[in-house]
Amino acid sequence: MPHVETNGITTYYEPAGRGTPIVFVHAPIVDHGFWRPQARELGATHQAVTYDLRGHGRTGPSDENPYTIDLFADDLQALIEQLDLENPLVCAHSMGGLIAQAHAAKHPDELGGLVLADPFTPKILTAGERFLRRVVLPGLVGSARLLGYQRVEKANVWLTEHLFAGSSGDDGKIQRLRQSQPGMETDEFAKVVRAMAHAHEHPIDLSQITVPTLVLHGEDDLGFVERQAEHLAAHLPDVLLEEIAAAGHAAHLDQPAAFNAAVRGFVEEIGDTKRGRAP
Repeated sequence: MPHVETNGITTYYEPAGRGTPIVFVHAPIVDHGFWRPQARELGATHQAVTYDLRGHGRTGPSDENPYTIDLFADDLQALIEQLDLENPLVCAHSMGGLIAQAHAAKHPDELGGLVLADPFTPKILTAGERFLRRVVLPGLVGSARLLGYQRVEKANVWLTEHLFAGSSGDDGKIQRLRQSQPGMETDEFAKVVRAMAHAHEHPIDLSQITVPTLVLHGEDDLGFVERQAEHLAAHLPDVLLEEIAAAGHAAHLDQPAAFNAAVRGFVEEIGDTKRGRAP
């Protein structure tokens, strides 16, 4: 399967279909397979590109240390340039949305649109989120070095589900996807988690994200994720906020048909708007 040189690393990616390009950015600690239901369906009518982030999956580790959200955003831009994608739409999930926001703020004229699914921003809005970023995430690093990242991550998902029933969505499906992907080195896990934990130290000016943006969140998602989605809807210049019914934090896996329909409709709406502006 294809690899491409991007920003000092060899990035694994999978292309599907033709048409308007959509680049899918997965959440941390998973891989491109997290977007398989979207690549399969949307790739029938669009050019769907999934890839493994630095440190993940078949892209694998790098010598860069520390990792930062800006570094991942630069990797994304390099991928877009190497694949010669013209005005792609970027669709990102969870903390992967931090990468998409950083990229869109840097390159507002090079994207066709943005989809932020169950998203976070650098800004900490609630006490629960502050606990997650400043206590839970740093604690995962030390625990992973002792027990291995897979045990720690599985325990973290289990704990979240039992504290916030339904928020993780289909936990079994998520765990099966994690088990099917290549193993992640513990040092890479630590670098990725630290990048997410320190994201609040690197604010993003949301007013710079001028591309049309669709913000999606699951009906049963964590409360602070819903607050983040509402924060984005209140501060992005051109934004649409939608809720996916009967879905948790992985709405694209819990309700793929509804999620895909929302993305497809958004892409078509952007296309109609562009055609309406054409001379």
